[in-house]
Amino acid sequence: MTIQLTANQVWEVIEKELFAVLGMVTAGGEARTAGIVYIVRDRKLYITTGANTWKAKHISANPHVSLTIPIAKRIPIAPWVKIPQATITFSGTARVSPVSEASPELVEALFRGAGTPELIAGSCVIEVTPVKEFVTYGIGIPLQQMRYPEKARGRAPVEG
Repeated sequence: MTIQLTANQVWEVIEKELFAVLGMVTAGGEARTAGIVYIVRDRKLYITTGANTWKAKHISANPHVSLTIPIAKRIPIAPWVKIPQATITFSGTARVSPVSEASPELVEALFRGAGTPELIAGSCVIEVTPVKEFVTYGIGIPLQQMRYPEKARGRAPVEG
């Protein structure tokens, strides 16, 4: 049985995290992934990268991406016990734009106050809009139930 979550439940978790794995496709049709740091604004995820990176080039050529957000799980009284991470996965459409087109507030948030003028000038912004639905594992359930895939799997619409 798949847990039926609401979009709001999933967005609350996404907004608390900051790391994800971004999946993309090269011009040659090969799958690639990259770890990224993101921020959320208006139910879109924003990432910054160098304007001349392969990530920016691949996404400019093919805007269809996927993101997987891992959420660490721990037992407070036994942190050495390994628990699988919860995850949120979704497909999205990405748009690459020059950092100069982003608002100053967005640039400040993306660089977390640590961007030098040179670093910022050589960067671009990737905006990811999730589509269709979120596929989750271990979201909205007690930690003990993560052992049971039929109880830990969930889905939620992106909008709603």
